Amino acid sequence: MVELTGNSLTLEQVKRVCYDGELVTISKESLHKVEQSRKAVERILAEKRTIYGINTGFGKFSDVVIADDDVNDLQLNLIRSHACGVGEPFPEVVSRAMLLLRLNALLKGFSGIRPVIAERLVDLVNQQIHPVIPQQGSLGASGDLAPLSHLALVLLGEGKVHYKGEILPTKIVFEKEGIEAVVLQAKEGLALINGTQAMTAMGVVNWIEANSIALQSEMIAALTLEGLEGIIDAFHPAIHEARGYPQQMDVAKRFRNILDGSKLITRQGEKRVQDAYSLRCIPQVHGASWQALDYVKEKLEIEMNAATDNPLIFDEGNTVISGGNFHGQPIAIAMDFMKIGVAELASISERRIERLVNPQLSDLPPFLSAQPGLQSGAMIMQYVAASLVSENKTLAHPASVDSIPSSANQEDHVSMGTIGSRHAHQIIQNVRRVLAIECICALQAVEYRGVEKMAPATKAFYKEARRVVPSIIEDRVFAEDIENVTEWLKKNDLVRTANQTKETV
Repeated sequence: MVELTGNSLTLEQVKRVCYDGELVTISKESLHKVEQSRKAVERILAEKRTIYGINTGFGKFSDVVIADDDVNDLQLNLIRSHACGVGEPFPEVVSRAMLLLRLNALLKGFSGIRPVIAERLVDLVNQQIHPVIPQQGSLGASGDLAPLSHLALVLLGEGKVHYKGEILPTKIVFEKEGIEAVVLQAKEGLALINGTQAMTAMGVVNWIEANSIALQSEMIAALTLEGLEGIIDAFHPAIHEARGYPQQMDVAKRFRNILDGSKLITRQGEKRVQDAYSLRCIPQVHGASWQALDYVKEKLEIEMNAATDNPLIFDEGNTVISGGNFHGQPIAIAMDFMKIGVAELASISERRIERLVNPQLSDLPPFLSAQPGLQSGAMIMQYVAASLVSENKTLAHPASVDSIPSSANQEDHVSMGTIGSRHAHQIIQNVRRVLAIECICALQAVEYRGVEKMAPATKAFYKEARRVVPSIIEDRVFAEDIENVTEWLKKNDLVRTANQTKETV
């Protein structure tokens, strides 16, 4: 069970909750902070102080003072009016992550909610009742207003939820589970939706998947090195120590470990003096992608434990400050950086695929075909990889450099971070398919060279992969193979590879 404090949540804990279904609980100290913060809101109301979001309108309406009798309706109206997201829903795992991260942020005790709000979020997480949240419609400041409003609707017993493999009205599920909907009070609606949890939740899921495919890309690239009789000297530690990037040195070390014992790799000058960059520069290119992922991890773990709503309540309510912690720029830039780093894994992979299938670049059978000419073999698989890589170039365009003013120019600079996180997710799916294609081609290449000559690590991977995709002995509908390998890689991402440390691959 993961105990939430508002300050100590890690990516590994998020993975356990979101992918493994681990339960959560609230620390006593955090619950006490929530209670004290709520008392501060109640004092503000009793003293008839005018505070943004408690007894005023929102955005451009911040100068409109709300009557005491209407402060609860203000919060209900806020949620309903802002729940106008569009498009396909976020993946269910992202919705679960949003619940977890919003709960963790509220537990910091700066938001003024009642404990019942936090307790109800715990119920949703632990009973695996996940809001259906449309993906499109957030500007990433003032936070993820539209997506989080759909999350908040569920607390009110409205909207729809993912429940036991179905999408059902929240009201029906609450009745089945004996959960009582909440009635929002002052400040609570704003506290629920003013935050960056949509882009951050998507970012967390992205990082978990990207971390896994980055590791898998190394095993698949090692397979390709054997299939092309690549030169191992380019992975010598002295080269990488001479440059000094830790991630580059780590990649080279992992390749030396993976390929240890291989009789298919060659030495400098045995067959050629140098390999092409897509082989020789794997540590430099993959290492740079790891640098991006390490940067993203650092920013996500800060944001996961951040107070990102507005206003924030300090000093038992004596200090209530309207600021801009809801602005998603740190995560927006991180997601754009992730897009570039992950896209490069597919870009260099596609070039390795070309070397595997192009008869002008190796002595392998043309397009790895069993009967070149009569059968096309892997020819069009390379086309597909090239198409996905090209699509990634468009998706990798930074979302964070764009801004469109909103709320009558009161909110005149926004992050577009949620767009960046969504595009990063699509890039990751494309990259996995490119790697699946390289895997299929590399399996065929090492088979041609001689499986008995492979390194123990790659041979084990080969045997496992061959259970998923058979050898190419004649043309078939390769789309099925690509999807089967893609799904296999994805399952391995989440149940095995993601649990490995980078040092033990």
